Amino acid sequence: MARSAHRSRQEARRAGLLLSALLAACANLGDPPGGPPDTTPPVLAAVRPESGSVLPDFSGDAVFQFDEVIDEMAGAGGGGSGGGAAPIGGIAKEVILSPVAGRVDVSWHRSSIHVHPKEGWKKGRVYHLELLPGILDLRHNVRKEGQVVVFSTGPALPSASLSGTAVAWVEQRILTGGVIRAALLPDTVAYVAMVDSSGRFHLREVPPGRYLVTAIDDKNGNRALDRREAFDSQTVQVDSSATVVLWAFPHDTAGPRPRAADPLDSLGFKLSFTQALDPAHPLDSTAVQVFLLPDTTPVPVRAVLTQGGYDSLAARQRALADSIRKDSIARADTTKRDTLAARRDTTRPPPVRADTTARARQPQARDSALAKRAAFDSLTRRLLAARPAPQDHFVVRVGQALVPGDKYFIRVRGARNLNGAVADGSAVLAVPKPEPKKTPPAPKDSTARAPKDTTAKPVPRDTT
Repeated sequence: MARSAHRSRQEARRAGLLLSALLAACANLGDPPGGPPDTTPPVLAAVRPESGSVLPDFSGDAVFQFDEVIDEMAGAGGGGSGGGAAPIGGIAKEVILSPVAGRVDVSWHRSSIHVHPKEGWKKGRVYHLELLPGILDLRHNVRKEGQVVVFSTGPALPSASLSGTAVAWVEQRILTGGVIRAALLPDTVAYVAMVDSSGRFHLREVPPGRYLVTAIDDKNGNRALDRREAFDSQTVQVDSSATVVLWAFPHDTAGPRPRAADPLDSLGFKLSFTQALDPAHPLDSTAVQVFLLPDTTPVPVRAVLTQGGYDSLAARQRALADSIRKDSIARADTTKRDTLAARRDTTRPPPVRADTTARARQPQARDSALAKRAAFDSLTRRLLAARPAPQDHFVVRVGQALVPGDKYFIRVRGARNLNGAVADGSAVLAVPKPEPKKTPPAPKDSTARAPKDTTAKPVPRDTT
């Protein structure tokens, strides 16, 4: 009897597996022949738990349920909020769960995504569960909308918010795709958000308090701060709302050192450093010394300019030269006009000028997308103009002409990087000699006759 019941259970299990295989095969069928192609991205049908829920005894998985089978997006998985060394890939890249310490398991279940923290759901915590844009169905239709779910395992949901902008300071651009980590002090477990295409981020419904907010240029995609990644941190007090601007830059405990010296003209050369210098502590003529080799004769340094300052100086010099040239041309033209006016017939009425007001009144059509882009670029420029741009190279102007073929020893003292590290260093400037002008070969005289062949030719033998 027991053996019969065991056989029945095995048969039922086989039947269940067969049914599951048949359903999977049916789900993978393509569009019916002759029907319109499916171009609709996956629709989020339900979320567990619902946003706004307070669940002190929540357990199991958080679930995003879709109306169709979604693409598995195979790849390295895990780590929904980051914090580990491994990059986040696969479908886990589309999910952020915070605040959590350690790994987050993100798994694909055909038409749903399941999320669970390795440490379990902690009591008395407000969780943010975010689904990023980018989910695909089996026909590769892309879901372009995201979804943020906020729920609690104990306290009532807070109403404070934290927002801001993240900038790549050295590159002078918005930190698009950067990662924001906001830890409620003294805790180190952080809320996590992504910087959008406009450089903005927003964390809503966070507990009030004092936060350490960090913007990271996340190069390896693990949503954590790693060595050599640019970042910036600020402490922010959040009561009802707070806004912050973060200026991410590489932090290096070793100070900047000269990397190369390249001649520009007879009175200047470009001095490049291993990293950007602090614009609040610029180099001046006392920090740079120049010596003629091999006898180390001092060469006076007149100024140390940024690239922008050097370009402005060169532009002013060109404008002055152009002004002098135009003034001389204008005087010559005035003399010529006066001479012609003396010969002109003054009895002829002046010509009637065409009315240009109609052309001026024509409306200028503006494309809305271009207008929005121009507004965004204007906002970006105003934001970047709030701080001087860091520079990793400068132009040194000297008081006497650099001699072609000679070498100069450059010494720099007290160069300071963006996080305050100071270093001294040196470089060698080699001024190349001008290449000698090549004299073109004289053209050949095509009229000259070729010399006659005076060599005796052998007489053929008579073989008859």
